Amino acid sequence: MYQLATNPWVVLASILIGAVLGLAWPDFSRELEFIGTIYVDLLKMIVLPFMVSAVIFSLQKLLRDGGTVEILRRTSLVFVAALVVVGVLAFSGHFVLQSFAAPDKSELEAFGRIVGSSAQSNDTVVRLSGELPTHKPSVVETLRTSLIPTNIFSALAQGEALKTLVFSIFFGLAIGGIGGSVSAGLGRALESVYQACQKMTRWLNYPLPLALVCMTASQLAITGTEPLKAMVGFLAEMAFSSLVVLALAVVILHRRSGQSIKQTLAALKTPFALAVATRSSATCMPAMIDALTQNLRFQRERVELLVPLSVSLLRIGPVVYYVCATLFVAQLYQRTLTPADFLLVGAASILAGCASAGMTGLVTVSLTSMVCAYLGLPFEAAFVLFLAVDPVCDMLRTLILVIGNTAAVSAICEPPSELERRPS
Repeated sequence: MYQLATNPWVVLASILIGAVLGLAWPDFSRELEFIGTIYVDLLKMIVLPFMVSAVIFSLQKLLRDGGTVEILRRTSLVFVAALVVVGVLAFSGHFVLQSFAAPDKSELEAFGRIVGSSAQSNDTVVRLSGELPTHKPSVVETLRTSLIPTNIFSALAQGEALKTLVFSIFFGLAIGGIGGSVSAGLGRALESVYQACQKMTRWLNYPLPLALVCMTASQLAITGTEPLKAMVGFLAEMAFSSLVVLALAVVILHRRSGQSIKQTLAALKTPFALAVATRSSATCMPAMIDALTQNLRFQRERVELLVPLSVSLLRIGPVVYYVCATLFVAQLYQRTLTPADFLLVGAASILAGCASAGMTGLVTVSLTSMVCAYLGLPFEAAFVLFLAVDPVCDMLRTLILVIGNTAAVSAICEPPSELERRPS
């Protein structure tokens, strides 16, 4: 049953069934939204205890066994290289599909109708009353408030993953420095929490096809197909770039693990299915760890530490999205880009991707304006269009992040073949 629930063909069939249901019976499909919401909430409730236990326990063992400096050095190099590589690959979709993705006259008219209309009213009201902000926070202050928890219990209660991760790293370093029997009991307790979270995640994989049907049906019933038709060029660029990144990730995992392509793809089917279903990279962490350790045989202590770090900090999915979105906006306004402009888009997309850590949905999309601003492009006018198709883009962003970060972790860890040659 577990193999059937996470089979890629079952996942695809569930999406298609949900699409047909959403288009044929939209009123009924809207009522199914609560099932998908409950399913994602159940997965999210596991994330923070799983991340805390995995990071603290892994750091404790890493400090005890040695090799911390080397792991941190390799992590930094791989993270920087991965951001640059995916930034370059994201341009591939634009150059390959440039003529197809360019909006024609009819599509420009559709853009105008969607941008100029609203489900509630025909006019946009801008209120000029109210107090103006007297203080604009600096970059340093923004980083401090988003990363450093003043109260870890408040951060846990509010589900602030980045702040929880920072606390877990410091706490794990402190516990690892104590050593001896004093910290052994805590290590065993954390391992128990970790194992329990993995078991709960496995339980929640069984109703995955049902959740997929409900989420797809409700989403299509709410947004309809007109935004998808108007944005087909952008979606094509995003999908093509995503496929290129995913193919490279599979090749890296294949080479680093020493497994065949077929075995590598089989190992990735559960993270793939969860990424498509939940559109939440954090909920995919247990499946990523399971794929790397049980199926691809990488060292568990390293993987348990690096997966939460990569999911939180290595934002390759948003980087691909910002490159594709900015280039599409440039096409929409018929702006010719120079080589210097392309370099600027790539650098700004990497910065925006790093700034998107801990953000989802509306906020992630809004950061595209930060990249467009460097080129003087008015992203705000097309914001509603990108928001309408964001469920599809969010799925692609999550898929790139989950599979791509799995490959990045494999590049940091020692290959299984080297571990097997080590003297015991």
